[in-house]
Formats: sequence, C-alpha cells, structure tokens
Amino acid sequence: MERGVRNHVPGLTAILTAVSLALVFGAVLGAIPETVLPGASDGVLDAIPHVNAAVSTVAIGTILLGVRSIRRGNVRRHRTLMLTSAGLFAIFLVLYLYRIILQGAAEFPGPESVYQFVYLPTLAVHILLAIVCIPLLYYVLLLAVTRPVSEIYDTRHRSLGRIAAALWLVSFFLGNVVYTLLYVVY
Repeated sequence: MERGVRNHVPGLTAILTAVSLALVFGAVLGAIPETVLPGASDGVLDAIPHVNAAVSTVAIGTILLGVRSIRRGNVRRHRTLMLTSAGLFAIFLVLYLYRIILQGAAEFPGPESVYQFVYLPTLAVHILLAIVCIPLLYYVLLLAVTRPVSEIYDTRHRSLGRIAAALWLVSFFLGNVVYTLLYVVY
C-alpha cells in the first residue's frame, strides 16, 4: 500500500485536494444537507468558533516549532510537530464544516466600512491561502509519510514545505483576525 501511494503522490494529492475542496465548497454553498449530520445544541454550535480559534492558535505554535526544529536538524521533532499541525487543521476543518452545514456562515455584525475595507479583504486572503495550502500540504505530507528520512531530501518536500508552512501560518493567523472581528471586536 505504502509503495503504491509513494509512486503516485501527485495523483493522490490531486484526488485528495478535489475531494477536500468539494466538501468545503459543498458545505459553504449549502449543497450538503444538514440532515446528513447529527444535530447539536446551540451551545455546542456557538462554542465551535471559539474552539477553532484556540485550535488555530495552537496550530500556529506547532508550525513555528516544527520549522524551528527542522532548522536545528531535529527531524523527528519536526515530523511530530507538523503531523500534529495537520491533525489540528483536520479538527479545525471538521468543526468548521459541521457548523457551516448546520448554521451557515456567520454574518459580520460590525460597521459597513470595516466590513468592506478590513473584514472582506482579510477573509478573502485567508480563504485564498487556505485553498492554495490544501494541495501543498497533501503533497508534502504524502512525501513525508511514504519515504524514509534519507530519501525525503531527494524530493521537493523541503522547497514546497517552506512555502506551505509560510502560507499555512498566514492563513491561520488571518483566520484568527476574522474570528476576532466577528466574535470579539463586534
């Protein structure tokens, strides 16, 4: 199984990306009926944005520590931290999609000028980076989990991983800015 995946990382990346984006856009555009999911109380649904903000903040820390670890040559710690970051991202995404499917997107409660000139541009960049990150993350993760460390240096893991980590950090950070505007400031 691992050898099959190892030999088809680009193709598997494309498939996983397509499925992931279909789920995200399906949820955001209301194409996934809420009846396919178990219900939750308003308290649980209201807690999800706050939990996701905490998850995002922890993920920012694990990504930064993962980058620092690999710069110091600690491959094992880097791997653990980056896999933890991917797990945190998965938790974030599942919770986000669950809430979106059941309640829809949150409306911005602040002034129109902040909405147009701060919130929307921040949200747009956050979403764009999240979309761009998905295939990069799948690709570098698949390279990492299908090869021994000695072979990873012969792949694009390092060069694409740097880009993925940087974009991932900015996306998580901007997601927290969006959260702050929606749930703290306004």
